[in-house]
Amino acid sequence: MQTDSRESRGFALTVTVRDVPQHHRYEISDGEQRLGLSTYTLNGSTIAFTHTEVDPAFGGRGLGKQLVQAELEDARRRGLSVLPMCPYVRKVIAEDPATYLDLVPAAERAQFDLPV
Repeated sequence: MQTDSRESRGFALTVTVRDVPQHHRYEISDGEQRLGLSTYTLNGSTIAFTHTEVDPAFGGRGLGKQLVQAELEDARRRGLSVLPMCPYVRKVIAEDPATYLDLVPAAERAQFDLPV
């Protein structure tokens, strides 16, 4: 889905974000090594992101944010509404509302402490 090469802490990572629908999650990987994941439930045209995590050995490199941005962009591409149950997904949306707030239905925003 998305590949990015970057130098981080003295070594290069070539990360890929992909949807793994049979496990209801997006994964961020470097080659065959999974670095993090974000779980979701899909109900019709609504995707609810429920949990995001990055392996602590790879923390502090912006991988969680890269993962969430890629999944939000994929939701947009697929025409899905987003329910940010995961606090980190909510944080990414709140930090860049001009880019992502429109993915969250206006009627649902208050429950996530997002601008209506």
